[in-house]
Amino acid sequence: MNVAVVILAAGLGTRLKSALPKVMHRLAGKPMIGYGVDLAWALTARPPVVIVGHGAEQVTDYLGERAELVVQEEQLGTGHAVMQAESILAGRVGTLLVTYGDMPLLTVETLRRLLTAHQDGGGQPITMLTVVANDPLGFGRVVRNDAGDVTAVVEEAVATPEQLAIRELNVGVYCFDTDWLWPHLSQIPLSPKGEYYLTDLVGLANTEGQRVQAVVANDPEEMLGVNTRVHLAQAEAAMRRRINKKWMLAGVTMINPETVYIEADVTIGRDTVIYPNSYLQGQTAIGEGCIIGPDTFVRDSQIGNRCQVRMSVVEEALVENDVDMGPFGHLRKGAHLAPGVHMGNFGEVKNSYLGPGVKMGHFSYMGDAQVGAGANIGAGTITCNYDGVRKQRTVIGAGAFIGSDTMLVAPVTVGEGAKTGAGSVVTRDIPNHTLAYGVPARPARPVEPPSSDEDGGT
Repeated sequence: MNVAVVILAAGLGTRLKSALPKVMHRLAGKPMIGYGVDLAWALTARPPVVIVGHGAEQVTDYLGERAELVVQEEQLGTGHAVMQAESILAGRVGTLLVTYGDMPLLTVETLRRLLTAHQDGGGQPITMLTVVANDPLGFGRVVRNDAGDVTAVVEEAVATPEQLAIRELNVGVYCFDTDWLWPHLSQIPLSPKGEYYLTDLVGLANTEGQRVQAVVANDPEEMLGVNTRVHLAQAEAAMRRRINKKWMLAGVTMINPETVYIEADVTIGRDTVIYPNSYLQGQTAIGEGCIIGPDTFVRDSQIGNRCQVRMSVVEEALVENDVDMGPFGHLRKGAHLAPGVHMGNFGEVKNSYLGPGVKMGHFSYMGDAQVGAGANIGAGTITCNYDGVRKQRTVIGAGAFIGSDTMLVAPVTVGEGAKTGAGSVVTRDIPNHTLAYGVPARPARPVEPPSSDEDGGT
């Protein structure tokens, strides 16, 4: 397909009242411009040309090599913006699709319909996207002739009462034949505001006797342009409904979808159940058959199959299969829970590995620690990992039994099968299969492996 996409993204976004570039405002966890660029790639499998202005450096840093960026030094209207792409695209493509960086709800299906209509339309220079809506939103009215071709786009400020009654609106998304477009851009008249508008190309085409075709969008919601924080909230709600519907159709249960907040890049396995007030953000991946929530926050984390995470916070962590945690657990950056770990209420793990089958019942903190398989962490256990200058490591061997309220002053190692008495302060290494207790804890005697019904206060 000999098509290129130009995304107009140079607007200041004055009505957003923000220091952030308009198209960098986030929607479902992703800057608005990201949605337009993803659409372009889906349609053409090539980088779009993005016309940037205010905040160009931030947009460039975010997009990187996913787009060709051109700076519009002066923002002199949509026609002037497209002129900036001519030096890059002239002679390279036959069809140009123009969209906007502040219309994040547009879908591939709608733009593909527009492209198909343009390419199958018999050689007309312009095919435009329109919408039929009761609320005109300030858009220009689309005037058609008896044959259904567009004869004019009339801006609201100058429309007659009869024209104001028209409910077909121009949303500003176009397909152009580039052989016709490039020489005609320079013919766009200067508006009273001192700008050049793409809408005037419709009049130029009609003056020449050329047809202008229009495709009506099926879903008016897609046409929402974000100009204010109110629009941003409306677009966020629409995107959230769209995302939630996608995952429910893919086999995910949501007890109350209106209270589930899933960002665009999250993935979820089938038969997972998400309870109300759950937030899944960033590059999060959740496996199959999990229970998430209620009141749970997961960001940039991987959660395996058959896990239960209730009323907890998970940030930049890795949770393997068959883990249950919560309520009120907190996994911080670098936490890694191996299969079968149990982490009870009010536990916190940071930059630590809890091996298979570890039980960490409640009111405990594991920071900068490595805990071996099958170890039992009693209630109130804390790794004292910061010496005032550096973070230090704690190693707890497989099958170790850490008594309630034990303080492990890092760097320290508790050997395999070792035990600590309740309230101990461990400042020195404890050998394998040894009981230590006291303040400071001292080795007392060898211990036998714990019987299967001991739980260490968990």
